Amino acid sequence: MLIRISLILAIIAALAAGTLNILQVRDKISTLVSQRDDERGKKEQALSDLSKSKTELAKSQDTLKQTTQDLADAKSERDKAVVTATAQTKRADELSDKLAKTSQELADTQTKLGAYVATGVPAEQVGKLNRLYKDSQEALDIANEEKLVLLHTVARLTNELAKFTGSDYVVKLRADLRGKILVVDPKWDFVVLNIGEDQGVLPDGELLVSREGKLVAKVVVRSVEKNRCIANVVPGWKLGEVIEGDEVSPAHPAS
Repeated sequence: MLIRISLILAIIAALAAGTLNILQVRDKISTLVSQRDDERGKKEQALSDLSKSKTELAKSQDTLKQTTQDLADAKSERDKAVVTATAQTKRADELSDKLAKTSQELADTQTKLGAYVATGVPAEQVGKLNRLYKDSQEALDIANEEKLVLLHTVARLTNELAKFTGSDYVVKLRADLRGKILVVDPKWDFVVLNIGEDQGVLPDGELLVSREGKLVAKVVVRSVEKNRCIANVVPGWKLGEVIEGDEVSPAHPAS
């Protein structure tokens, strides 16, 4: 009987120990599964972060490549502007010399014409001199027009060159430039002026709008045509409503 009881107790103890071991093993397995899942999650997150980093790196490389190309294009445009401005300046100097020569020839022709008239020369010779005078006058007018166009071109290219070099600059307009507002668009805050390239207006030039001697607003030129231009009202400078007929003058007149 005692032996049977001992065997039963031994069996119970063995079962209890086995159950305890099973519980411990199950806890360990649960812990390992949890650690595995955690490591798997971290690995997947790391792979996702790596993929994002690769994508961002590729975008950064594309941006750098585009920026490098834009910089090269800007340098090329700047070099072209320098060459063009130099050529136009040389052309303007040549026209100035031609203009001076033509003016001198015109003065000499007038002197000769006066001398011939005073001495009573035949009308035929006076007519020839008169035609020569008219031809010289026409050549002078053409030279003046070409010089004016070239001066406008040089001024425009100088402003564009300042943009490419990145330097701070202010577009200066003729000190005697005066104009009026023809059209006003209050919705988009732009105006049309009755002055343009022929009068010396340049892109990005700033003009003060006034009425009866009082400042109303400031506008900046956005596009220029032969005898008119379009400008936008500068934010923060609108002191009153801009209306048709308001006068404009340079905000930065050339000295």
